[in-house]
Amino acid sequence: MINQRRKFLKGLATTLALPSLPSFAEALPKVASPNRVAFVYIPNGVNVDEWYPKGNDNISNSLEGLSDLRKHYSVLRNLDHDKAAPNGDGAGDHARANATFLTGCQAKKTAGSDISLGQSVDQILASQIGYQTRVPSLELSTDEGRSSGRCDSGYSCAYVYNLSWRNKNTPMPAESSPRKVFEKLFGSGDVKQDMARRARQKSILDFVSEDAKRFNRRLDASDRGKMDQYLTSVREIERRIENAENFRIETPEESRPQGAPGTYQEHIRMMYEMMLLGFQTDTTRIASFMLAHDGSGRNFPDLGINDGHHVLSHHKGKVENLTKIAKIDRFYADQFAWFLKRLRETPDGNGNLLDNSMIVYGGGIADGNRHSHRDLPVILAGHGGGIRQGRVIKANEGTPMTNLYLSLIDRMGGRADRVGDSNGKFEMIS
Repeated sequence: MINQRRKFLKGLATTLALPSLPSFAEALPKVASPNRVAFVYIPNGVNVDEWYPKGNDNISNSLEGLSDLRKHYSVLRNLDHDKAAPNGDGAGDHARANATFLTGCQAKKTAGSDISLGQSVDQILASQIGYQTRVPSLELSTDEGRSSGRCDSGYSCAYVYNLSWRNKNTPMPAESSPRKVFEKLFGSGDVKQDMARRARQKSILDFVSEDAKRFNRRLDASDRGKMDQYLTSVREIERRIENAENFRIETPEESRPQGAPGTYQEHIRMMYEMMLLGFQTDTTRIASFMLAHDGSGRNFPDLGINDGHHVLSHHKGKVENLTKIAKIDRFYADQFAWFLKRLRETPDGNGNLLDNSMIVYGGGIADGNRHSHRDLPVILAGHGGGIRQGRVIKANEGTPMTNLYLSLIDRMGGRADRVGDSNGKFEMIS
């Protein structure tokens, strides 16, 4: 059995990682399922009256789509990002919100090449445990990145379009193309070979289909179903990416729909699916996903909203604007709920991926009208590291968001004395 597995893996090694298969349990070392961690960013603040739960119930009007998952997440209150505030630097709250979210550091106000910030929590982890997987960390976005130029009140675009920072001077560019993410996770590692495969319109799985068929015959019925489901899900993702590419009409950049490929919802879900596959195959255990950069002017025609999100966020207390913001908040929360359900449906070890994940969902601005960076909208989902969920966790006022990150680093098996402006661990998630 072990020799057969080695033969199969030899054909598959540079292409795909396999899901956990109990048929091999007696032949493989007994190891616990690893924890995964991800950070999902929502832009421009929220309608605070509709987003935050009332009392100790972790459901609100904006979070209604998460009602079936209430036992699997908690809403965190009173977490702040003080370094996203001006602190003498004047305007530019959107750039600082993005830059500070995972670093807890004050961005140097510059539109030049002398950018300076700090290492982000995901990269602290990647530098310590990233060697354990093929891809140390995954950085995703739905926005095409920019690493230079002036974007927000004198701040470099590098601050606006990047959540993840390798070190204080080097951002980790986020990828917005599902095709490129797919090939980062599952490509052969040989650029020429991958280009040739694309030119022939052949699926990655075609390289190993015969090996997979022979391998399947040696699995028990349960694992055959799991393997078939896994290979089908990978092929389905690739098919959707190819369809999006084939049917995309090239237009001038200034008029290209921001929701490509397909709708904005489809783009978001494709990227969530990439993250899930990366976790499922243990190709990566660390990910960040910027749903849109802070200050994004994206509109939402599918919701009947043609106003730009950024403009709406400066609502001036108008009911019409606040109603539209709540619809956008609900849209983002619904996509997050879809992702959590997919994690819950995906077996992993003795449980599922949601059992072994820690997913932070939130933004660097609370009320967009005031550019408030206190009591940020934050959800912590998943049971990785033994986190007890299904509640509203109220920290002391003024608690740095980075205290949460210190605790997540611990649960991922990393070590850090501090992250940005942290002043202790956030033990309330235990």
